[in-house]
Amino acid sequence: MYSALGPGSVGWVGLFLFQLALPQTLPGLTEFKLGRFQEITLIRNMSLEAIMLNIPENVTFITIQVHAQYADMTLSLKIPANVSSTLGPDPSLLLSLKPRESMFMWHLQTQAQNVTAMSVILPYTSRDPVPGGCSLGSNMTIDPNLHLEYNMYEVTISFAPANVGYTRGAAPPTCEATRQATHWRLQYYVYQYFLPEGDVSETVLFASLQKMAEVHQVEANGVKLFQLGGQDETSIRVTSIRGQGVIYNVIVKDPEMNTSAAYTLVHVYGCSFTAKVDNCYTLMVLSLTSALGLVGGGLMVVIWWRFGSVPLSMLLVGLVLGFLLSSMVIFTPVGNIKVFQDDSVFWVTFMGLALLVPLLFFSCPRVLNILACGIIGSYAVILAIHTFVFTSLAYITLNILKRALNDDFKVAYSNVPFQKNDFILISVWMVLLVTGVIFQFAREKDELVFPPHPYQTWKRERERRKTNVLDPSHHVPPIKERVRNALATCKQLFIKQQPVGEQTPLLL
Repeated sequence: MYSALGPGSVGWVGLFLFQLALPQTLPGLTEFKLGRFQEITLIRNMSLEAIMLNIPENVTFITIQVHAQYADMTLSLKIPANVSSTLGPDPSLLLSLKPRESMFMWHLQTQAQNVTAMSVILPYTSRDPVPGGCSLGSNMTIDPNLHLEYNMYEVTISFAPANVGYTRGAAPPTCEATRQATHWRLQYYVYQYFLPEGDVSETVLFASLQKMAEVHQVEANGVKLFQLGGQDETSIRVTSIRGQGVIYNVIVKDPEMNTSAAYTLVHVYGCSFTAKVDNCYTLMVLSLTSALGLVGGGLMVVIWWRFGSVPLSMLLVGLVLGFLLSSMVIFTPVGNIKVFQDDSVFWVTFMGLALLVPLLFFSCPRVLNILACGIIGSYAVILAIHTFVFTSLAYITLNILKRALNDDFKVAYSNVPFQKNDFILISVWMVLLVTGVIFQFAREKDELVFPPHPYQTWKRERERRKTNVLDPSHHVPPIKERVRNALATCKQLFIKQQPVGEQTPLLL
């Protein structure tokens, strides 16, 4: 349990009493108000000293929380900072107030660079649950922080169990794992809030933080992902979306008292702002994707040009279409069914759906080819647009890649935002798909199902030119002679033409 006043803090008491006699805050001190968001600027290696005055008597504990976009900050109650302190881009402390305690001070500093941050202090009463009040596995007695870890596949959020509320000066209820422990009755609700797609600006982040700090704001603006009981493991995993800002918070409720409190929110972008390569501002690895696409497409063209095997070509086309359609099914809430956390079940289902497409259209190869061109081609346009304008539609296929590369991704809850860009691009996708399919059916209705492959056509034309002397192409010079004549013609263009006959200047 933390308290601003303790042994050795008598000097601060004198300062507080002197402060009360002044109409304004002392120079060098930043004053905060309960429940009011305040933007602050931190200078590198300089401590910002903050003060809170006139705390109402009905407030039993408060949470101090500070949020920066990505820089780490140290929030502490005393100096040195290793006493009652926490470090991170979203640090917070919870203070249990003593009787008649109405003021306190704290310190905030950063060592990396100058930082602009947003801070808020939230009050709670003795009936409200205490977030992180049973932090048995932490070096902090009370830990209201949400601890966040992420990689390119998933985000892991963990937090300390809460405790039931208690009055000022009273001993907190026991956190031991006994049947009589009252904290078992508490329930936890995990909420998620997506920032605007593709926007990693600090202004948008600070505006969004104010929508996910207090209990009523979280319930009004966030999307509830999980509900945990008092005996459940306080750790969850969700999908990581690179470059997409997301805010998470946890609400703890006491059903007996009908009260609730909020942990300290955390935010993540699924990428690094400080990395020199592949940071939050770097596009998708467009060059590698393009190279692989050109190689694969080139091989497929060579196979059709040389062998002209319709079944083989349509099998490849059908598997690509089946992969996309199967990915779309998994992209829906169906993919979050618990049975799909088993790898064998997931991949057997996924491959079965993918193989179903070429099997269904085995007797209708032209229909399969036209549908594949329309669906895959229009989706490729959406992926190209995603390179410059963020859209969640790209994760239809990217989530499958994450599942294949990361074993732990199978237990992550997959959820992506659907916002203005997505609805616009879905409309574009549907228009391109429908018009492309209709145009191809209309254009090919009177043509052969599949024309002869190019190698066969080239071979036939070559034999015809050899035997048909009336064909003008039969008298075409060999390619070496044609190249020689072309070079001679080009050379003539750069030779200056000589004058013809004698020319005499005009004599006056």
